[in-house]
Amino acid sequence: MVVESDGYAALIEFFVDNLGQFSAPGDKVGSETIDDLVHELVASQIMAICDQNKEMPQALRFEIMREADKIVADLEEILSSVWHQKPTYTQINILEEYIGLVKNLFDAAVSEFV
Repeated sequence: MVVESDGYAALIEFFVDNLGQFSAPGDKVGSETIDDLVHELVASQIMAICDQNKEMPQALRFEIMREADKIVADLEEILSSVWHQKPTYTQINILEEYIGLVKNLFDAAVSEFV
């Protein structure tokens, strides 16, 4: 659906291009780790997709959740060295933008099925 798409591959490249920001010094903020933040952002975007598409078949909802798990696993692999650290403002912005762009891919994919 999304994870195997060219769009997702392009987003991974975008994320890798910004990977230096995850090793750059900066003030850590909040009490959440990058792990917590990623899970929270992905969950909120998946809930938004489901809320926006109430008529979506259950099988499609489950497929979206499976793909969301893969996306979190990809980010965990890419960010393994900082996964349990608190993020900086810049890192939060990158993650918010990236996950927002992933949601756009889901929106486009869901619109083809519903």
